[in-house]
Amino acid sequence: MEESAALAELADRLRGAVAQAPGGILPFEDFMRRALYEPELGYYERGSGRVGRDGDFYTSVSVGPLFGELLGHQLADWLGTLDSPPCLVESGAHDARLAGDILAWLETSRPALFESLTYWLVEPSPARESWQRERLARFGERVRWTASIPRIQGIHFSNELLDAFPVRPVRWSVARQDWEEVGVVTTAGSFHETPFQRRSDTPIPDLPAEVLAVLPDGFTTEFSPAAEAWWSQAATQVTSGYLLAIDYGLTAEEFLVPQRARGTRRGYRHHRWVEDLLAHPGDCDLTAHVNFTRIQTAGERQGWHTERLADQRLGLTDIFRRVLTEPRGFGEWTPARQRQFQTLTHPEHLGRSFRWLVQSRRP
Repeated sequence: MEESAALAELADRLRGAVAQAPGGILPFEDFMRRALYEPELGYYERGSGRVGRDGDFYTSVSVGPLFGELLGHQLADWLGTLDSPPCLVESGAHDARLAGDILAWLETSRPALFESLTYWLVEPSPARESWQRERLARFGERVRWTASIPRIQGIHFSNELLDAFPVRPVRWSVARQDWEEVGVVTTAGSFHETPFQRRSDTPIPDLPAEVLAVLPDGFTTEFSPAAEAWWSQAATQVTSGYLLAIDYGLTAEEFLVPQRARGTRRGYRHHRWVEDLLAHPGDCDLTAHVNFTRIQTAGERQGWHTERLADQRLGLTDIFRRVLTEPRGFGEWTPARQRQFQTLTHPEHLGRSFRWLVQSRRP
C-alpha cells in the first residue's frame, strides 16, 4: 500500500474508533497504540528507516557500532557470572541494528561465548521480524525469534522501547479538584484532545493536599500501565540473571515540576518536534518519558534487586574503564571510536538524557 493511502486508511480507522468509543471519546492511550502499531499501517509497522539521519530521530545506535560493542562487553561480563548456558533476550529490536553490533563484537572478541550463545529477539510484528531476519541472517542459529518473552535464565534488555509504550495522560482540574484522563475526539474530521472522567484503574500522582491546592489548572503528567505490566512480565519470565532498560526518562518526582506542566509527550518528524500530536497519525513518532520509579518498583515487587539507575554517561564510562584494562580484547581506540564515545557520554548529547536501569536476581 502506498504511503499516502496507508496514512489515510489509518486516520479513517482512528475516526471510526473515536465514533465507537463510549461518549465519542477515545482514550489517548488507545490512539497512541494504534497510531504506532496498527498492523501494516502504524508508524512502526510500515518501514525500518525511522532512525538516523534520514529518519525522524536519533538513538545511541545511530551514533555508530561503539554503543553495541560496549554494551556487548557488559553483557558478556554479566553472562560470565551466571551458571546457566549464555542466553540474551532483546525486546524492541526494531531493525536489529543493535543486535547486529552486539553479535558482531561477541563473534570477534568473545568467540567461545558466541558459539554457545542463544540470542532471542522478542518481536510480535511480522513486518519487523522480516527486517530483523534480513539483517541478522549471517548469524544463523545463534538468533531465534519469539512473539513473547521466553522463560529463561540470563539477561533481558531493551534500548529505547519503554518510551514507545502507550501512555495515559492525566490532567488536574481545579474546578473539580480531581484528576481527569485525556482522550481524543473528532471535529470536522480532525482529532482534538479533551478531558474525561478517568477510569478506575488509571494511576494518579500521589501528592499531598497542600500541593494540590496550588497545582495549576490543566497540569498534565503521564503513566504507562502497559510499560509497567511488560516489565513485570519480564521480571517473571527471567527466573534469574539481569534486567536492563536503556531509555530517556525521569524519576517520579522529576515529572512533577513547573517546567513539565504540559507533561512529557512528544511527537517527532524529520528530527523536529511536532506540536500537534494528533495531526499526523502514523506519520510521526509519539513518545513520552519513562517513569523509572514505577518501572523499578515493578521489578522489585517480583523480587529483583535494583543495582543501578544512572545516566548513560556513568554506565558507559564504567564499561570504558574496564575496557582499558584489556585493550587487546576490545580493539584499538580509533578517532572514530573516540568521537562516538564523546557523543554517547557527553551531557549535552546523549550522556545525560538517557538512563540505565539495572536489576538482578540470583537463583
